[in-house]
Amino acid sequence: MSRSHSELHRSDRISWLRAAVLGANDGTISVASLVVGVAASGTSQHSLLLTSVAGLVAGAMSMAAGEYVSVQSQADTENADLARERDELHHEPDHELEELSAIYMSRGLDAALARQVAEQLTSHDALQAHARDELGITDTLRARPVQAALASALAFTLGAIVPVLTVLIAPRESVVVATSVAAMASLLVLGAAAAWAGGASRVKGALRVAFWGALAMALSAGVGNLFGAAV
Repeated sequence: MSRSHSELHRSDRISWLRAAVLGANDGTISVASLVVGVAASGTSQHSLLLTSVAGLVAGAMSMAAGEYVSVQSQADTENADLARERDELHHEPDHELEELSAIYMSRGLDAALARQVAEQLTSHDALQAHARDELGITDTLRARPVQAALASALAFTLGAIVPVLTVLIAPRESVVVATSVAAMASLLVLGAAAAWAGGASRVKGALRVAFWGALAMALSAGVGNLFGAAV
């Protein structure tokens, strides 16, 4: 007796997962490094709070703008390709049918079957068939600039909240240690979660993110100490 089963695929998570993970990691690392660096220079608790909140707002807007511009460029390219393909389908339908048949033949179908598949897909939705099989554009992986921008801004904000709350809660004399520990814990969780969602090793994902976060905070603390001592 055969058993039905559902397969788990993760390709539909690529676009939003990439933006969300990048935003959250950047939020935690950027603002925590900023706090550690400024705190190491000997500034006041009030200044640290203002610095962390300003870093959160500026970083979230920067992530949103950068992600939107980047993904919109991809969307513009996709739209231009689709418009060109639509025009070719209107003016040269026979040539486009031959082109689609050749694509299927290159993937292993014999000529007769490739022609039959091309004809059936063309009669159903010619533009979709060419977009998917000729251009590599699918609904799952289409560029969505607004979605990517909002996801990046929200993720950055959620990641940056960790060091901001640490500044609010921790005493001034221990804010560097507290921020570093809180940020590292957050990065370990984010790295593991991203790896799990993508089907990769959670340990490797967590350690990879934590390493770069620790390096960023260490360099920021060094710069803060250097300029603090100079002042």
